[in-house]
Amino acid sequence: MPKPTIAIAGGTGHLGKHITTALLSKPFIPSFASIVLLTRQDVESSPEIPPSPHLQFRNYNSATDLAHALSDIDILINAIGSSGHSFKETLLRAIPETNIQLYLPSEFGVNHYIHDFPHLEWDAKKRHDSLSRELLHPKVKICRVFCGLFMEDSIGPWFGLDTRDGRYESVGSSGEGVSFTGLGDVGRAVAGICRLFAERGAGEVPDKVHVAGDTRCISEVAKLMEREGGGPIEVTEVALGEYKKRATEVVGSDPAAYLRFLMGEGKINHSPAGLGCDNELVNPGGGVWKWKSLEELARETQGRPWKDFEWQSR
Repeated sequence: MPKPTIAIAGGTGHLGKHITTALLSKPFIPSFASIVLLTRQDVESSPEIPPSPHLQFRNYNSATDLAHALSDIDILINAIGSSGHSFKETLLRAIPETNIQLYLPSEFGVNHYIHDFPHLEWDAKKRHDSLSRELLHPKVKICRVFCGLFMEDSIGPWFGLDTRDGRYESVGSSGEGVSFTGLGDVGRAVAGICRLFAERGAGEVPDKVHVAGDTRCISEVAKLMEREGGGPIEVTEVALGEYKKRATEVVGSDPAAYLRFLMGEGKINHSPAGLGCDNELVNPGGGVWKWKSLEELARETQGRPWKDFEWQSR
């Protein structure tokens, strides 16, 4: 089987740059022919991405020539953010005119397919998933990747975890496990799935993958931060049922309040005892790379992540 060519939409964005960097790294790049970054601008490099002979930037001028831009692509990774749902659909509708065999849609967060409430952003992803199966099945393999919470973005006051003021507020039990994955590890997990396709074919790629860099409860996170210099942290709990009822009274798009009660419900627990964990699939025996831990984050930030961020609770 020839080495696949991979295209990434949103490959220089907040998460996309980590996916691109991982694909170009030594453990993975020998499995691929080349990495293509789709862009609407005529560019040849990005300060976010290390230069590589395997990397190319490919310009498309309009929705009508997207299929042409994807004509030699085997794997398409959609890393476009929440503001790009219209383009995500345009991209999706171009795939049937190509020879793409594997599509990774823009998920890379919590598994919202198990939720029992509406939410504007996650409902848009559900619609995209439904349309992708209508347009692509069975020709194209679709693999959804769920990583829980981005580790570097999550120990902050928007989730009630305020190390600046020494207060962590848990919605529900502070002993419920929550999965956090470093942005670099999400990129490597995606690269691992692409390598699995390259080596074994689409039949070996599952429909969904749950990964977790580290799974800890809120009280454990507080202790880690205290140990690394965060100072005393008071951990409190609020009633889950009342908080969830209040958060879901109006259908919104900001995920923070929803993610807080999902932590308490155990719906961001990507452990074997929770939603399941596929770390072994993408990183067998932990031998390809070492997953970033919350201990490492605590050391990097001296126990006070986002300590200088000005936060006004809503």
